[in-house]
Amino acid sequence: MRNPYADIFRAPGTKGFAAAAFIARLPIAMAPIGIVAMLSQTHGEYWLAGAVSATYALVNAFLSPQVSRLVDRRGQTAIAAPMTLVSVLAFATLIVAANQHWPAWTLFGSALLAATVPSVPALVRARWTEIFRDRPELNTAFAFESAADELVYVAGASLSVGLSAALFPEAGMVVSTFLLALGSAAFLLQRSTEPPVRLVEHGATGSAIRLRPVQIITFALIFVGATFATTEVTTVAITKALGQPEAASLVIGVYALGSFVLGIIVGALSLKAPLQRQLAVAVTVIALTTLPLLFVDTVPTLAVAVFVSGVAISPTFITAFGLIERHVPPAMLTEGVTWVTTGIGIGMALGSFAAGWMVDTFGPQNGFWVSVAAGAIALATVLAGQCRLATDCDVDRGRAVAPAE
Repeated sequence: MRNPYADIFRAPGTKGFAAAAFIARLPIAMAPIGIVAMLSQTHGEYWLAGAVSATYALVNAFLSPQVSRLVDRRGQTAIAAPMTLVSVLAFATLIVAANQHWPAWTLFGSALLAATVPSVPALVRARWTEIFRDRPELNTAFAFESAADELVYVAGASLSVGLSAALFPEAGMVVSTFLLALGSAAFLLQRSTEPPVRLVEHGATGSAIRLRPVQIITFALIFVGATFATTEVTTVAITKALGQPEAASLVIGVYALGSFVLGIIVGALSLKAPLQRQLAVAVTVIALTTLPLLFVDTVPTLAVAVFVSGVAISPTFITAFGLIERHVPPAMLTEGVTWVTTGIGIGMALGSFAAGWMVDTFGPQNGFWVSVAAGAIALATVLAGQCRLATDCDVDRGRAVAPAE
């Protein structure tokens, strides 16, 4: 039996840019928690650490689609290289400011400039799309990237916190910044696989977010992101209430494992169902598997329920990015992918806040009600948008696409 993952890496250059992109995206998970770990130790104030980290995360969520739009217009190297340089220098300044106890405004200013970092997941998916456009291998490539994203979120956060705790407060951020510089340089220097710039007359005018399918998918994934952020926060609260706080990292790891395993399996299959139906099935599973979380009362049952609730996360992302590739013109693909990843990030932030409020107000177990509500909204959104997500119903595409000359 042929290995579909071996097939995608037979294409020239794919091994190189995939490896570099994995290194370059580790800071996605390392930086936000690394800022908290660093500043909470150097300044002893969690509110300041959280505020600076939130500044970075929220500004990045706002800027990423704009940076990606420039990438579509000018090329990956032309835009991502200088933006990454600004981000690396800003992170370095933030590290020095924390170590030297510079005024608080320097921390916020550095975090704001660091948020110019380009979306590596969008850049690498654009390269896969250029190689395998309209071919079944693209689904496998997206599955590989979703699995890589899972590993990044699990390994990156743990590595960042572990380094800061074991070595010195700034250690996590130092390594994160180094990996960002190294991985991005290695990725961008591979010019042979860089997607060509498509001129406006052959591509898009306006923003990808004007397209109805992009709006539907981004909105749905805001709530999908909220479900797994809520699961992480509530898991920490429940394990602490059960007197086993050390079990939280294991349970969260099991959650990512469920998503990773099924994502790999789905990527190896050649599913025939339309992508919009695959997305509906995946989100249905997410919504239904939030319900058992309401009834867990021991760490083992929590681990089992969390594992089950995570199995459809990667398949959801795989089909979502596949739909973006189908509906978004090539000239705005990077921006389209970035809107989806931005939606996930916004959902994680909102989910964490809502779950924290529920836990504080009604107790640890009730944090999972946020997952239930978010799953239901995500499912309703996807079901309502089935026609618009079907290729033959893509009536909005022409509004953002200039006619070819």
